[in-house]
Amino acid sequence: QVQLKESGGGLVQAGGSLRLSCAASGRTFRNEAMGWFRQCPGKEREFVAHISWDGAFGYYADSVKGRSAISRDNAKNTVYLEMNSLKPGDTAVYYCAADDRYRTSSSFSPKYWGQGTQVTVSS
Repeated sequence: QVQLKESGGGLVQAGGSLRLSCAASGRTFRNEAMGWFRQCPGKEREFVAHISWDGAFGYYADSVKGRSAISRDNAKNTVYLEMNSLKPGDTAVYYCAADDRYRTSSSFSPKYWGQGTQVTVSS
């Protein structure tokens, strides 16, 4: 059974930083893209970032570009999202996601999802 387990969420003041982690189990994702989505209160789930299978390329939503960094450690089957200069608008449940097969670097079609971790940014 494939599981994606997020951690690292919590309460942080505006301007602060957080590092989210997502550990996968049940299969390896060495050849598949992984990434993050979020669902802000009252809104639909939205893309945040994804990283190519080899970690060479990261893709970001405009809302987080320039203040976030996605990375991965294939040896640990783990993907990370570091977020800086956090704003109250970043308050959301953050979901880890993983593709089920190799695709070109810019493509990401998640098939596996985590349960989410809450990030709350206070003003």
